Amino acid sequence: MKGLALVIGAGGIGSQIAQDLDKSESELEVVLCGRKKNFPSFWEFDIEDNNSFENLKNKIHNHPKTLRLVINATGRLHSKTLQPEKRLQHLERDNLLESFSINSIAPILLAKTIEEFIPKNSAFNFASISARVGSIEDNKTGGWYSYRAAKSAQNQLLKSLSIEWSRKFPFAIISLLHPGTVNTNLSKPFQRFVPENKLFSKEKASKHLIDIIKTQKPSNSGQFLAWDGSHIPW
Repeated sequence: MKGLALVIGAGGIGSQIAQDLDKSESELEVVLCGRKKNFPSFWEFDIEDNNSFENLKNKIHNHPKTLRLVINATGRLHSKTLQPEKRLQHLERDNLLESFSINSIAPILLAKTIEEFIPKNSAFNFASISARVGSIEDNKTGGWYSYRAAKSAQNQLLKSLSIEWSRKFPFAIISLLHPGTVNTNLSKPFQRFVPENKLFSKEKASKHLIDIIKTQKPSNSGQFLAWDGSHIPW
């Protein structure tokens, strides 16, 4: 890889991906974008702030290198006010809006922001972390209404975008990636339900995701893939 890489989201997975790309790809300038600075090359970015998207566009415009890779590593399962719903009566409008804002609206707005910088004659990768629970066909237990629906919406939005970009940018690749259950703050309240061999370290998850991204081709664009490269049903 050669050029500029942006990792959006300075949480556990995003920070690890930025570190690993920086070590393994000497010709790639890696910038971590988020709310907290924990990486040498850092741009402040807030996925809930419209002005932040415009600021990001200006920073890319002023950067001398060609944009080569964008990884969206943002996501929200819970917060002080948001918790995964166990049944219908737990649903609240504000929780639905919060989950959709972070997990589906932000990724497509990020794609809109970086579109004008996508090279038409060379490779470009846009990868976004989704979740297996966003699969409608794979839903066997129910619950988690907001998070499931928001991740499903992200999948639909980016699948549609992959079709549009295939016409505009023949070398562009969009990947929707499920990292598995990773030992981060996002999963921490629910880890007691996860078998020990199914709880991945940040390092392991990062390696899996980077390996997938590096092997994708334009003909693979728009796929929903698990950490091991297997296809997840929509």
